[in-house]
Amino acid sequence: MEFTDQLHRKIEIPETPKRIVSLVPSQTELLVDLGLKSALVGITKFCVHPKTLRKEKKVVGGTKTIHLEKIKALKPDLILCNKEENTEEMVANLEKIAPVHVSDIVTLEDAFELMRQYGNLFGKNLEAEKLIAEIEKKKEVLVKKLQGRQAERTAYFIWKKPLILAGTNTFINTLLKLNKLDNIVEGRYPEINLEKLEELQPEVILLSSEPFPFKEKHKQIFDSLKAEVILVDGEYFSWYGSRLVKAMDYFAGLQDHASISR
Repeated sequence: MEFTDQLHRKIEIPETPKRIVSLVPSQTELLVDLGLKSALVGITKFCVHPKTLRKEKKVVGGTKTIHLEKIKALKPDLILCNKEENTEEMVANLEKIAPVHVSDIVTLEDAFELMRQYGNLFGKNLEAEKLIAEIEKKKEVLVKKLQGRQAERTAYFIWKKPLILAGTNTFINTLLKLNKLDNIVEGRYPEINLEKLEELQPEVILLSSEPFPFKEKHKQIFDSLKAEVILVDGEYFSWYGSRLVKAMDYFAGLQDHASISR
């Protein structure tokens, strides 16, 4: 069977994969929710959902550093990667072990395409379509709630030293736009200093729980600015798999915050 991944690479697989290594936490959770937990043989140390999974499956490293020999020993039929999470060198080395599917997610449509690709790859088309329909339904509720609301200038921080923002060409930005939050920076993940940040005049500053774990104490970094500073769950803004179901509910609650509900 021949499949195409999201980088338009051709993948040859003799039969439906029964031994899967997933090197992307969001995609690992998606596989479990599609009913493929038993087919998962290898995951990363960051694959934290479901919480018990790391005790049940072989951990083969992180998303940027992996143990190739551990993966080879698992004899996978297919390895799942992501353009942003995993490096080109990693993918090249993994292809010597087994076929590799690489995802590339910037929009919700990309996320839905990935779900459908997994549905085709693993014989879970009905499950994938059901999941997409559930996300779309919850998205409609959120959009309706946001009708008539004024968008606010927003800075979304993912790192502290140096200060790094998520820019416009990211999946995070897609979800910011969905929440009527206008990103103040372009690009992907630009660095910024407080002086430049003040010039851009954000109305809302969101501090993500990942990859840097921002806490309440970090709000004081931005005391010199007039913006409202809010801690947010980074998984809901950056995980593009089945977590999107819960994300839509989370966003609806976030919109009830005093600063974001004007």
